[in-house]
Amino acid sequence: MRGRGVPGGAVLSESLKKTLGPATAKVMAENLDLHTVGDLLHHYPRRYEERGQLTRLDELPLDEHVTVVAQVADSRVHTFNGGRGQRLEITITDGSGRLQLVFFGRGVHKPHKDLPPGSRAMFAGKVSVFNRKLQLAHPTYEKLDADSGDGAVSAFAGKLIPIYPACKGLESWKIAKAVDAVLPQAQEALDPLPPALRDGRGFVSLPEALLKIHRPQSKADIEDARQRLKWDEAFVLQVALARRRFADTQLPAVARRPAPDGLLDAFDAKLPFTLTEGQQQVSKEIFDDLATEHPMHRLLQGEVGSGKTLVALRAMLAVVDAGGQAAMLAPTEVLAQQHHRSITEMMGELAEGGMLGGSEQGTKVVLLTGSMGAAARRQALLDLVTGEAGIVIGTHALIEDKVQFHDLGLVVVDEQHRFGVEQRDALRSKGKQPPHLLVMTATPIPRTVAMTVFGDLETSVLDQLPAGRSPIATHVVPAADKPHFLVRAWDRVREEAEGGHQAYVVCPRIGDDEDEKPKKKSAEDEAEKRPPLAVLEVAEKLMAGPLKGLRVEVLHGRMHPDDKDGVMRRFAAGEADVLVATTVIEVGVNVPNATAMVIMDADRFGVSQLHQLRGRVGRGSAPGLCLLVTEMPEASPARARLGAVAATLDGFELSRIDLEQRREGDVLGQAQSGVRSSLRVLAVIEDEDVIAAAREEAVAIVAADPELTGLPELRTALDALLDKEREQYLEKG
Repeated sequence: MRGRGVPGGAVLSESLKKTLGPATAKVMAENLDLHTVGDLLHHYPRRYEERGQLTRLDELPLDEHVTVVAQVADSRVHTFNGGRGQRLEITITDGSGRLQLVFFGRGVHKPHKDLPPGSRAMFAGKVSVFNRKLQLAHPTYEKLDADSGDGAVSAFAGKLIPIYPACKGLESWKIAKAVDAVLPQAQEALDPLPPALRDGRGFVSLPEALLKIHRPQSKADIEDARQRLKWDEAFVLQVALARRRFADTQLPAVARRPAPDGLLDAFDAKLPFTLTEGQQQVSKEIFDDLATEHPMHRLLQGEVGSGKTLVALRAMLAVVDAGGQAAMLAPTEVLAQQHHRSITEMMGELAEGGMLGGSEQGTKVVLLTGSMGAAARRQALLDLVTGEAGIVIGTHALIEDKVQFHDLGLVVVDEQHRFGVEQRDALRSKGKQPPHLLVMTATPIPRTVAMTVFGDLETSVLDQLPAGRSPIATHVVPAADKPHFLVRAWDRVREEAEGGHQAYVVCPRIGDDEDEKPKKKSAEDEAEKRPPLAVLEVAEKLMAGPLKGLRVEVLHGRMHPDDKDGVMRRFAAGEADVLVATTVIEVGVNVPNATAMVIMDADRFGVSQLHQLRGRVGRGSAPGLCLLVTEMPEASPARARLGAVAATLDGFELSRIDLEQRREGDVLGQAQSGVRSSLRVLAVIEDEDVIAAAREEAVAIVAADPELTGLPELRTALDALLDKEREQYLEKG
């Protein structure tokens, strides 16, 4: 990831070792992924302290390296171990809150002398919890008193002190000094924005923007710099995506138009309900794309239960009608089996083409997964190569070299974020010409994120629920504050089961001896001192206690695929009352009779994951109930997140909340490994208008000059954003 997204001459691609020395360069490379002068120039301050204005101590994030400016309120040395051990405790304050600093052992004398009550300093360290109070242990500090010599104060000259994202071994002020060393080289930065665009929008030049973001004289400087740098990020990325879309329109594909009175018409005729307006509209968009001579690239996003599978199936049938084959790629075997089951059920005799009792217009629908027996697998492969099978549903087993198609016309990818672009690409290369591509996701993505992450795909949205779907009531169950709420939760599960319905209990982990590797503990875990609840333990306790006498089954990812399928079949057939599971049930599991879900340690799941899980209930005519069990205290951010999930069923609204609470990089990084984490100042949700405008400019520029021959600086910036591995990555999308 050298020189990420950093346009500039040779000077900017110089190694930091040369400028800063090997020791500092090593810490920067290992902890902050900064390797070149250009990387460091694009490591922007996270915020700015105003001289004389104190940081808010009441907003400190746990487990993060922070820099605070505060005043010493009191300072005491305590002895322990019969006077052999010493501990210095200093309380600092900033008017909003107080924070404890601790120093141990021989390290107590200097800070005790340096930091008498009343003195002011910048402190940097990692926020931890001790005795349920926040503290910094052994923070580094830099005094800001007038009497500490002018050096310290002038090092932070200017009213605005830049606070950089820091790490262990490199406090914010050390990074500031390193930036000072390379700042003169900002003059060499090549400007990626075409001059007409830059002048038209009144932006400052890139060297000026870099100077202003690192060493602002005023808040207006910061604003100028951020506006300019945001545009660079949005624009260069949108040019990359626009070039991909343009290249796709140049590829040949076979147009697939459904035959009149064929398979699709026969299928539509036997549907027991009419399609929602949304489903009709989206189907039309897809059919129009399929009828063109270049490959469709469409993202189909829809709420849980909005009928995406049905829309995808109709697209697959249209392609089979037109003489091609369609492949559906699912992220897990459980899901592939489930899709296969629900698609063959929906199609009925139409899924038995060529078999006795099958329909004239029918086709074969085959399943292909890694754990199939050799004979079944051989038959499936044969059906694909001869074209007997019009539709195949499988896991990435579909991508293996042995799998040959007769004429692959459409690839449907379920739950995009589980699939690498390489895998999509491998499957696409199975067609004689590039097949059409439909990507489905059940995690609603706000429009701007879709434009940034899936900017190369056209987007269709299903946002209405089909008739007959029931509302889901969601409640937070604070198990620590109100234990009787949890007792009531199990009573509710029992009531649902006694009323002939079924329930899920979801836990964060499996819980056998070879359990998941211990993750790095977050401060909340530390505070709770308790591992997340596990399926096997919870199931055992429920069977012995609150759910005694009910039929309880267990499902998790480490079971043998046949066992998993057996459990799912029994649950779907109503032979079990309660399914205690990990998140393997997160997507695609469809049991209309399941009405209740209890999510244990719900605070350990993300917002969109909770929304996904909740979508497994209320799929029939009876109303759904989802209970989010947590031991987190009422004022914690985790509880706020759960409250948001309980307050709305609108996945798009939740995905916005999710994004605002998490750092952009997580969201974008999860969706497309790494490519997008080059976002430094662009906030996808807030900068909606920047992204939309940058996209328009990018499309116009690429249409006029696809190779960017007239814009060498933009080309250079693009090459830096898409160093070789990424270039391929984008190519493959």
